[in-house]
Order: sequence, then C-alpha cells, then structure tokens
Amino acid sequence: MREISSEEITTKVAQAAIEACKVLPASVREAFVKARQEEPSDLAREALGILLENAKIAAEEGLPLCQDTGIAVVFVEIGEEVKVKGLEEAINAGIARGYEEGLLRKSVADPLTRKNTGTNTPAVIHLERVPGERLRLAVLPKGCGSENMSRLAMLPPSAGLGGVKRFVLETVAQAGPNPCPPVTVGVGIGGTFEKAALLAKKALLRPLGEHAPREDVAELEKELLREINLLGIGPLGFGGRTTALAVNVEVFPTHIASLPVAVNIQCHAARLRWVEF
Repeated sequence: MREISSEEITTKVAQAAIEACKVLPASVREAFVKARQEEPSDLAREALGILLENAKIAAEEGLPLCQDTGIAVVFVEIGEEVKVKGLEEAINAGIARGYEEGLLRKSVADPLTRKNTGTNTPAVIHLERVPGERLRLAVLPKGCGSENMSRLAMLPPSAGLGGVKRFVLETVAQAGPNPCPPVTVGVGIGGTFEKAALLAKKALLRPLGEHAPREDVAELEKELLREINLLGIGPLGFGGRTTALAVNVEVFPTHIASLPVAVNIQCHAARLRWVEF
C-alpha cells in the first residue's frame, strides 16, 4: 500500500491551479499559430495574434490568461493500492492556497445568497478508482463564459445520429462569441442524464488533436469540427473559420428508450494542468 501525504497533494494542487490559470497549454498555442497561418480573414488573424500576445504576456509577467480564473473542477484517478488521509480536504486546501498565493480571482459563491466563499472552494471533485498505486489529478479551472453555454438534451432514440449532430451544432451556434472562441467542444453521448454531462466535461481533458479510439466516434469528431468551423463565428466572435480547435466526443451505453447528449464548451484559455504522484 502506497501512502501519499495530504500536504504533498495540497502543494501540488496549488501549483497546478496557478499554472493552469496563467500558462496556456503548448498544444493550444501551437493550434493558434497554425490557425493564424490558415485563416483567410484578416480580422480573425488579428484576433488570433492578440490571443498569442496575451498568452506571452501572461506567462512572462505571471498574470492570469483571463480575469475569469474559473471554478475549480478536479478529476481524480486514485489507485486501489493508494492511501490518502483526507483526500478531498487536501485538494480543497490546495485550490484555496493556489488562488490566494497566485492572486487569482475568487469566484465561487453560494447559489442562492450569492455570498462569495472567499477561497474559490469547494472544488467540484470527481473520483475514479483505478488499479495499482497511481494517483493522478486533472485540475480544470472552468470559466463560466463557456460553462454557461453548456446544454443537455434527452433525445428520443429515433433522433439518431442526425439528431445528435443537430443538437451539437445548434448549441455552438447559439453560444456564438460568448464562450470566447476558438473553443474546444466536449460532447457526451449516452448513459443517463448526469452521465452524459460528466462525459462532456471529461472529454475536455483529452489532449488537443487526439481523436477517440473508436473509428466511428473519431469520424463524428472530425465531421462536427468541420461543420462548426463553417458557422463563421471565428476567433472571439469576429468571424473566420476558426471557431473550434477540436471536438472531443465520449460515448457510453444507454437505455434502449433514451439518447442523452450533452455539450460542454471550453474557452480559448483552455485552463488545465495534470498532477502525477
């Protein structure tokens, strides 16, 4: 049995929260560069150039990529041979420390009174047991310009694949510039009401440019990306053909009478850091 101290978890989560909010992932930066080279729209190219300059300044000056530093979502893969005392408490302590030490905006409030918790906690934590002695966390501070554009539909099975595609495209079209494109679109298909939503959020953890292992799902991702980029929303909503950098689809078996579909959109800042123990 491997034992990991709560203080080690807190320290690493704090650092991950700071880095996620201040350093654009390299794969996203590379996608911006590629999109800028291929964009026919002058305004879209200028917008992508501004995003690249913004990322450069944020990294050099230790500033947030965006004033919205998000609500912390943490995915945890914990091995069956790992022992941690107070895992969720350690994660929340790490988020609180990171937002305090990183001078990040604290945006978490009671849903009814709207009173700020003052620490950007509690985090939304998803736990998954895996074999072995591994502990792996994904820290995903989710800005709500994009989170608010999420949608879920309980489609009838008769809607079929065409219905799924229409729902995804309608969701992105209705979102327009609000999620601060270029976006990553997470799609969850199947399971139940709550499972589809979780699949859509988890899809955002997949590395940019990595397709689903199932060939038919990978083809669906490519088709949706093409169709989304024909919507003309473009970088920051100024037009062009770079509305999305990727569409990631996750699927799960569902009931014969149901076809749940969820869409969760990630903004251009793509805040995400993995922590390994």
